[in-house]
Amino acid sequence: MFESLNGAVELGLLYALMALGVYITFRILDFPDLTVDGSFTTGGAIAAIMISNGYAPILACLAAFVGGLVAGACTGLLHTKGKINGLLSGILMMIALYSINLRIMGKPNISLLGSDTLFINISPLTVMLIIVIIVKLMLDAFLHTDLGLALRATGDNSRMIRSLGANTDSTTILGVSLSNGLVALSGALIAQQSGFADISMGIGMIVIGLASVIIGEAIFGARSVFFATLAAVLGSIVYRIVVALALQVEWLKSSDLKLITAIIVIVALVLPSLRRTMKQRALAKKRSAELIAFAHQQKTGGGR
Repeated sequence: MFESLNGAVELGLLYALMALGVYITFRILDFPDLTVDGSFTTGGAIAAIMISNGYAPILACLAAFVGGLVAGACTGLLHTKGKINGLLSGILMMIALYSINLRIMGKPNISLLGSDTLFINISPLTVMLIIVIIVKLMLDAFLHTDLGLALRATGDNSRMIRSLGANTDSTTILGVSLSNGLVALSGALIAQQSGFADISMGIGMIVIGLASVIIGEAIFGARSVFFATLAAVLGSIVYRIVVALALQVEWLKSSDLKLITAIIVIVALVLPSLRRTMKQRALAKKRSAELIAFAHQQKTGGGR
């Protein structure tokens, strides 16, 4: 059980960068970006092909990040300059990336067994803890700069920020690019940790990213940027722990992973709503009781 939980925390940290990327588009920009499923594979493909050709793992990770930036920029341009619906822009780019990723890899699967990776001499848990902390703090610092504040304002009220002279097209492209850059970096790290890159490794990543963000916010809250990004990271870890515990159940199989993911997301979405409804009903009952008591008191007092 301990090994299972340790592996879940490790996987949670590996996917935490992807969760941070999803947080940027879905929470900060309010942009439904489905490019994630394609850019995740792009990161893994670039890293795998570079490492297998003798390049340093760090350089491969940087190249994967740049590849994600480019993919995100294309989605942003389709939406802002091409005037294509945001959801459709992401879908189109995700479809295009499937063929692009095959071009990059040259074949559906690339093995990294025997190649030097970031995790060759150091525990993945230690490496990922350091990387996630650095990336999270850098993202927090960026979101507090003038450009970062403009990015946040674009998602909150694009009309208002346009009236102040900001170019919302540029901030949208920047946000989607940064998001997919982090997603691609996560894909590069996953490929190195698992020892291979596969053309289908990105399928369903958007659901996992959303699950991490939603679970994190539901459990830890998001009252500031620092706590919101922390919630995304911790949500990724909690999600993986829940999945690991669910797979310990006898009648559940590893093939049920997608079903478990869907159920976790549904529960994470429904519980806060149920909690609010129950709180409102309890408050309504309390007020009704107070009004009845007050009316009774007035009637009794009037009778005297």
